[in-house]
Amino acid sequence: MNTIYEVSNLTYKYPSGDRMVLDGASLRLGEGEILCILGPNGAGKTTLLNCLAGLIKPKNGEIKLKGRSINDMKVKDIAQIVGYVPQVHTPAFDYKVKDFVLMGASPGMGMFERPSKEDEEACIKVLAGMNLEHLAEKSYMNISGGERQQVLIARAILQKPSVILFDEPTAHLDYGNQHRVLKRIKKMSEDGYSVIITTHNPDHSLLLGGNVAIVGRDGKIIQGKCEEMITEENLRKVYDIDLRLMWVEELGRKVCLVPEL
Repeated sequence: MNTIYEVSNLTYKYPSGDRMVLDGASLRLGEGEILCILGPNGAGKTTLLNCLAGLIKPKNGEIKLKGRSINDMKVKDIAQIVGYVPQVHTPAFDYKVKDFVLMGASPGMGMFERPSKEDEEACIKVLAGMNLEHLAEKSYMNISGGERQQVLIARAILQKPSVILFDEPTAHLDYGNQHRVLKRIKKMSEDGYSVIITTHNPDHSLLLGGNVAIVGRDGKIIQGKCEEMITEENLRKVYDIDLRLMWVEELGRKVCLVPEL
């Protein structure tokens, strides 16, 4: 299996702070794999994604993207490989949904180049494939949170990356939309995309399977298969609460449950 990301001994400290948010963090992502990143608030999950996307530069350590050091790559080079779906996005202008999604084609274009007819056709195809064609002419600002998250994913797909980073994509969604987004993410992995997703919900990791990385309060990362990492002991360390893992026969899977209040 080809390696997409290889991260070694990453350290990061905010310019205004004294604490190392990431301290000797290492992880690996293979082609077509899903990696769920768990960790308590403030552990550095979003910071890690921003480093992986080349948006911020770590203090020390190395990030290799398809074998190349990310420090030696231009922003456009990174964007041709990496798609990023942020937790919250508010555009500066009131774009139509189809125009907003079409922006995903920009990494493959020159400075003054306009989207081609092929790009426009690909945009419509992506929207149709995600059952979003009915939103094409609507304002991106005037659609629901769940629809907006789906449109962000559509834009990332049009970018034609090898890997897509999701920063807590279900954080502001109801249960139905959470399920739809997770189902879409799992399908993307099955279609060959490599996926990294941060989440506060360990049950999402159980649903998606694949690999799990846990960012500790000490800035270190431990990584392994989902079934190895999602244990009651590890969850207790992450969330400082006595969570329970139980097999539900009707669902045919293990679930994570909280004790009574």
